[in-house]
Amino acid sequence: MTIEHIKEKVHNNIRLTDDDALFLFRCPDLLAVGELAAYANVRKNGRRVFFNVNRHINHTNICVNRCKFCAFSRTADEPGAYAYDLEEIRNRATEALRQGATEIHMVGGLHPDLPFEFYLAMLRTVREVSPLLHIKAFTAVEIAYLAGISGLSVAVTLAQLKEAGLGSLPGGGAEILRKEVRDRLCPEKISGEEWLAIMEEVHRAGLKSNATMLYGHVETFEDRVDHMRRLRELQDRTGGFQVFIPLSFQAENNPLGHLKNPMSGGVDDLKTLAVARLYLDNFANVKAYWVMLGEKIAQTALCFGVNDLDGTVVEERIGHDAGADSPQTMSRDGIVRLIRAAGRIPVERDTLYNELRTY
Repeated sequence: MTIEHIKEKVHNNIRLTDDDALFLFRCPDLLAVGELAAYANVRKNGRRVFFNVNRHINHTNICVNRCKFCAFSRTADEPGAYAYDLEEIRNRATEALRQGATEIHMVGGLHPDLPFEFYLAMLRTVREVSPLLHIKAFTAVEIAYLAGISGLSVAVTLAQLKEAGLGSLPGGGAEILRKEVRDRLCPEKISGEEWLAIMEEVHRAGLKSNATMLYGHVETFEDRVDHMRRLRELQDRTGGFQVFIPLSFQAENNPLGHLKNPMSGGVDDLKTLAVARLYLDNFANVKAYWVMLGEKIAQTALCFGVNDLDGTVVEERIGHDAGADSPQTMSRDGIVRLIRAAGRIPVERDTLYNELRTY
């Protein structure tokens, strides 16, 4: 196999195989892979790059799980443990609205003492602040947990959350879907098969979601391709994924930090984003999450098949607790300048990728 073989497939819009994706991961010519990904992206999205004005609310870090890669979770009696009440959530949503946000991104730990009714009240509280705030909340892991504490099926749980104001789901909790890797990362968490099944229920309920992959720890290239293949197959069935977001493993303050892949770094970040663009041909959007990648790698990724930079974020805790050294927020003007400096066209979007303003 050669890069020319892959190039011919890409230019003729022929779906790449797993072997093709593995070849690209191992290809030493980063710029050739990036050039192909840029071509595929421009064909799909032109030179537009999306961002939104959003606010993260990580409502609690108290969690019954102790995932080995996580520096965020606490038990209730640990220093730094917290849980916001509804008034605090209301205040943060109100502040976000004043700042021009169109989205509240809300995920947190699996709190052992909060009832299902609290989560419904949390959604209603944000919706009361403004119906214009789209609520993107709860990973598939959280949905499974909420179904468990409520005694309801996943479908009924989703219906009740949707009625209370849930608008879409983030893609967290996917980590690496393959069992052997997942058992090393997060043995207490739902399986990869359960994650996929819940996302299929989410899409069946008429809700869109994102999809993630945590890379750069103990997984292999084969594990990454297996992960993306399962996402691509589900997307073929449902069309419910809006964007793929590779998340670079942050190695500080967690038991797996010493196992960080020595190949991790800017080259691997750019290669992973580019391969995702080429292999995930049924995903419209690939996001460089600047919070974990840093602004410079995220900006460079716009030449490697990326067409989304997430948003203004504001007060992200999960990645920063694990050592992310990016700012806690980026202004709208800052994102626009970053995109323009890469020779791209900034487009502000809402959560569902409706275009709000072109700069």
